Amino acid sequence: MISPPFWTLWYFQLPNFVLAALMYTLLGRALLGLIVQPDSSNYIWRFFCRLTDPVVAVVALVTPRATAPVVIWLFGVVWLFWLRVGLLYLLLFLGAFPRAA
Repeated sequence: MISPPFWTLWYFQLPNFVLAALMYTLLGRALLGLIVQPDSSNYIWRFFCRLTDPVVAVVALVTPRATAPVVIWLFGVVWLFWLRVGLLYLLLFLGAFPRAA
């Protein structure tokens, strides 16, 4: 059985890639946040914060304000994971994703 080329499923691959990159960057931010101060000038830390701040802002809207930032970041990882699963199931439901024979 030959798998289809990458670009034939671009409508799944590209959003899935973006969600995965955000998810793993947010996980990296949570791990790095354990050893780096929140106001650090480290360029890697600033990159992780700049990239994941929009996701953190959305997750923070529905989480209690008393929640520690690291917990909000981890909730964001879980939400992004379920968005990826939801995208797969949506495309399977719509018949836009090839099934294994």
